[in-house]
Amino acid sequence: MEPTRDEVLAQRQPSVAEALRNQGRKSVVNKGLTGASALTVRQSIFPVTLVTVLFFLWGFAYGLLDVLNAKFQTALNITAAKAGGLQGAYFGAYFIGPLTYSGWFVRKFGYRWTFILGLLIYAVGALMFWPSAVYESFAGFCGSLFIVGSGLSTLETSANPFIATCGPPRLSEFRLELSQSFQAVGSVVAPLLASRVFFKEDTINDLSQVQWTYVGIAGFVTLLAVVFFFSPIPEVTDADMALQAEQSSDLTGYVEKPLRKQYKLFLGVAAQFCYVGAQVAVASQFIHYSIETAKIPAAAASDRYAIGQSLFAIGRFAAAGLFMFVKPRYVLALFMLGIMVFQGAAIGVWGEGGFAMLAIVLFFESCIFPTIFTLAIRGLGRHTKRGSSFIVASVCGGALFPSLTGLAADKSDYHKAMGVPLAGFAVSCFFAVYCNTVAAKELDGFRDTKIGYEDQRRGTIIGDANDTETMEAVKRMSLHNEKV
Repeated sequence: MEPTRDEVLAQRQPSVAEALRNQGRKSVVNKGLTGASALTVRQSIFPVTLVTVLFFLWGFAYGLLDVLNAKFQTALNITAAKAGGLQGAYFGAYFIGPLTYSGWFVRKFGYRWTFILGLLIYAVGALMFWPSAVYESFAGFCGSLFIVGSGLSTLETSANPFIATCGPPRLSEFRLELSQSFQAVGSVVAPLLASRVFFKEDTINDLSQVQWTYVGIAGFVTLLAVVFFFSPIPEVTDADMALQAEQSSDLTGYVEKPLRKQYKLFLGVAAQFCYVGAQVAVASQFIHYSIETAKIPAAAASDRYAIGQSLFAIGRFAAAGLFMFVKPRYVLALFMLGIMVFQGAAIGVWGEGGFAMLAIVLFFESCIFPTIFTLAIRGLGRHTKRGSSFIVASVCGGALFPSLTGLAADKSDYHKAMGVPLAGFAVSCFFAVYCNTVAAKELDGFRDTKIGYEDQRRGTIIGDANDTETMEAVKRMSLHNEKV
C-alpha cells in the first residue's frame, strides 16, 4: 500500500529552515527564512545599485586619505613614518569595529540598519575635520580619521557580504567586483580634486580647504542615510545562507561545520590582512615615490597617482568582465602573479619606468580584495555574517604596513621601501594557491549552481523555499533514499 501524505510528511527529514528554527537560536537574523536565498538578478538590481553608491563614497574617502598623507607631511613638517599614523588611525578602526559593535550590530539588526549606523558615524567623523583643520592638529586629524574609519568599517561589515549574497550565488564575485569598481572610480576622482585644491602653489601650507571638503561629505552622507531609512532592502539572514549552501551541496560537497573548522575563511583573513596592508603601503607612498623617481613636483605627482588609480578602476571593470567567462580562482592567481612581477620591477627601475611599473601594480591590485572576500565566505552558510566581520577586520593590516614602509623610506629611499609591501603580497599569494588546489572543487561548485535562475520548464525560481512543488520533490527524494 502507498503511504498517505501525512505518513510521508511524518517520515521525511526536517528542512534546513525547520532545523534552524528548532535549534532555538535567539538572534534576530536566525529566526527564519526571508526568501532571499533565491533572489533573481532582476530582484537584486535595485538594492545592489543603492549599496554601490556606498562603495563610491568610501573610495572617495580612501583616495583623499592618500593625498592628504603627502599634504600633511609638507604642511605640518612631519616624517613619512609619522604620517603613516594617519593610516594607523583610519585602519585601526577596522580592527575594532567589525570584531565588536559593528559585527554584533549586523548580526542583531541586519544589513539595512547597519548601513544607516555606518553612514551616521561617517558623518560625525567628517564634521570633526573642521576643528582639526582650524587648529592644524595632527592628533585631531588622526582622531577624525579614526571616526571616519569606524563608520566605513561598519559599512563594509554589511555592504560586502550583502553584495556577495544578494542575488544568484554563481554571480557573487561578479557583483562585488562590479560594485567595488565604482569604489575605484571614487578613488580616481579624489586625487584629481585634491591636486587642484590642496596642492595649489599658493595654498601649500593651508589646510582650510580640507574642512570644507569634509563638511560637504558629511552633508551628503547624512542624506544617504535618510535614503536607506526609507528604502526597502531585502534582508538576507543566516537561515537563508544555510539553506542556499545546503541546496548547493551536490555540486560543492558542502557539509555544515563549526566556525573554528572553516579553514578557508581563516586563510582568507590572513591573506586579506597582508594584501590590504601592502596595497595601502603602495598607495600612501605613491606620490613621494613618483617625486623621487621622476623628479617632479607634488602637484604633478598627484596627477600621476590619479593615473594609477584610473588603472586600478579599469582593472576592476576588466576583472568583472573576466568573471563572466573565467573561474574567479584563476583570475585571482593571474592578478597576484602580475602584482609580484611589477612590484619587484618598481624596486629596481628608476625614472618614468619606475612610475610605470608601480602604476601597473595598481592595475593588478584591482580585483584582489573583492575576490579574496567572496572566495573566503563561500560555503560559510549560517556563519556568513560573522565570517565577513573577520575579513573586514583584517583590513587593519593597512595600519601596519604603511608605517613600516614609511620608516624604511626614512632610512633609505622610497624604491627600497617598496620591498615591504612586496613581502605582504607574497604572503597573500598562498591563498590563491589554496583556492586553486585544496578548495578548487568547492569553489567551482558554487560557480556552477543555478540557484536564483528561472526553471524554464516549470516557470519557477530554482532554490526558492516558497516553491511548494520543489519542497514536495525534496520530501519525496528524502523518503525514497530512506527506503533504499
